[in-house]
Amino acid sequence: MKIIAITSCATGIAHSYMSAEALKKIAQKNGDQIKVEIQGAMGIENFLTVKDIEDADLIVFANDVRISKEERFNSVNSKIIHIPPHEVIKRPEIVYEKAKEILTNL
Repeated sequence: MKIIAITSCATGIAHSYMSAEALKKIAQKNGDQIKVEIQGAMGIENFLTVKDIEDADLIVFANDVRISKEERFNSVNSKIIHIPPHEVIKRPEIVYEKAKEILTNL
Protein backbone atom coordinates (compact mmCIF):
# COMPACT_ATOMS: atom_id res chain seq x y z
CA MET A 1 0.00 0.00 0.00
CA LYS A 2 1.22 3.50 -0.81
CA ILE A 3 0.60 5.90 2.05
CA ILE A 4 1.21 9.61 2.18
CA ALA A 5 0.78 11.75 5.26
CA ILE A 6 0.91 15.32 6.46
CA THR A 7 1.81 16.08 10.04
CA SER A 8 1.31 19.43 11.70
CA CYS A 9 0.82 20.59 15.27
CA ALA A 10 0.06 23.84 17.03
CA THR A 11 3.68 24.66 17.86
CA GLY A 12 5.08 23.08 14.72
CA ILE A 13 7.85 21.31 16.54
CA ALA A 14 7.60 18.18 18.65
CA HIS A 15 4.37 16.46 17.63
CA SER A 16 4.86 17.18 13.92
CA TYR A 17 8.15 15.28 13.90
CA MET A 18 7.19 12.63 16.44
CA SER A 19 4.02 11.70 14.56
CA ALA A 20 5.96 11.60 11.27
CA GLU A 21 8.41 9.12 12.81
CA ALA A 22 5.60 7.01 14.28
CA LEU A 23 3.91 6.85 10.86
CA LYS A 24 7.15 5.83 9.16
CA LYS A 25 7.79 3.07 11.70
CA ILE A 26 4.29 1.57 11.52
CA ALA A 27 4.32 1.65 7.70
CA GLN A 28 7.71 -0.05 7.60
CA LYS A 29 6.51 -2.66 10.11
CA ASN A 30 3.55 -3.43 7.81
CA GLY A 31 5.64 -3.47 4.63
CA ASP A 32 4.04 -0.35 3.15
CA GLN A 33 5.57 2.62 1.35
CA ILE A 34 5.15 6.00 2.99
CA LYS A 35 6.07 9.60 2.29
CA VAL A 36 5.44 12.19 4.99
CA GLU A 37 5.17 15.93 4.54
CA ILE A 38 5.90 17.83 7.74
CA GLN A 39 4.39 21.27 8.16
CA GLY A 40 6.20 22.77 11.10
CA ALA A 41 8.14 25.71 12.41
CA MET A 42 10.61 25.36 9.51
CA GLY A 43 7.83 25.55 6.91
CA ILE A 44 6.90 22.65 4.64
CA GLU A 45 9.39 19.80 4.50
CA ASN A 46 9.21 16.91 2.02
CA PHE A 47 6.41 18.56 -0.02
CA LEU A 48 3.90 16.08 -1.46
CA THR A 49 3.48 16.46 -5.21
CA VAL A 50 0.30 16.04 -7.23
CA LYS A 51 1.69 12.68 -8.42
CA ASP A 52 2.32 11.58 -4.80
CA ILE A 53 -1.27 12.47 -3.96
CA GLU A 54 -2.81 10.80 -7.00
CA ASP A 55 -0.76 7.60 -6.55
CA ALA A 56 -1.58 7.20 -2.85
CA ASP A 57 -3.86 4.43 -1.65
CA LEU A 58 -4.28 6.17 1.71
CA ILE A 59 -3.75 9.74 2.91
CA VAL A 60 -3.26 10.50 6.59
CA PHE A 61 -3.80 13.99 8.00
CA ALA A 62 -2.18 14.00 11.43
CA ASN A 63 -2.80 17.63 12.20
CA ASP A 64 -3.97 19.92 14.99
CA VAL A 65 -3.88 23.04 12.82
CA ARG A 66 -5.01 23.87 9.30
CA ILE A 67 -2.98 22.22 6.54
CA SER A 68 -1.20 24.59 4.15
CA LYS A 69 -2.07 24.12 0.48
CA GLU A 70 -4.88 21.75 1.45
CA GLU A 71 -6.59 22.30 -1.91
CA ARG A 72 -4.11 19.78 -3.40
CA PHE A 73 -6.27 17.08 -1.80
CA ASN A 74 -9.71 18.18 -3.04
CA SER A 75 -10.01 15.38 -5.60
CA VAL A 76 -9.05 12.58 -3.19
CA ASN A 77 -11.22 13.25 -0.12
CA SER A 78 -12.40 9.65 0.01
CA LYS A 79 -8.84 8.44 0.71
CA ILE A 80 -8.18 10.80 3.64
CA ILE A 81 -8.23 9.86 7.29
CA HIS A 82 -7.88 12.44 10.05
CA ILE A 83 -6.02 11.46 13.20
CA PRO A 84 -4.64 13.90 15.79
CA PRO A 85 -0.83 13.81 16.01
CA HIS A 86 -0.87 12.79 19.68
CA GLU A 87 -3.01 9.75 18.78
CA VAL A 88 -0.57 8.71 16.06
CA ILE A 89 2.28 8.98 18.55
CA LYS A 90 0.49 7.03 21.30
CA ARG A 91 -1.18 4.42 19.10
CA PRO A 92 0.21 4.34 15.55
CA GLU A 93 -1.76 1.17 14.75
CA ILE A 94 -4.87 3.39 14.70
CA VAL A 95 -3.80 4.37 11.18
CA TYR A 96 -4.35 0.82 9.97
CA GLU A 97 -7.61 0.44 11.86
CA LYS A 98 -9.00 3.56 10.17
CA ALA A 99 -7.45 2.59 6.83
CA LYS A 100 -9.40 -0.67 6.81
CA GLU A 101 -12.62 1.30 7.27
CA ILE A 102 -11.83 3.63 4.38
CA LEU A 103 -10.50 1.03 1.97
CA THR A 104 -13.52 -1.16 2.58
CA ASN A 105 -15.81 1.69 1.53
CA LEU A 106 -13.92 2.71 -1.64
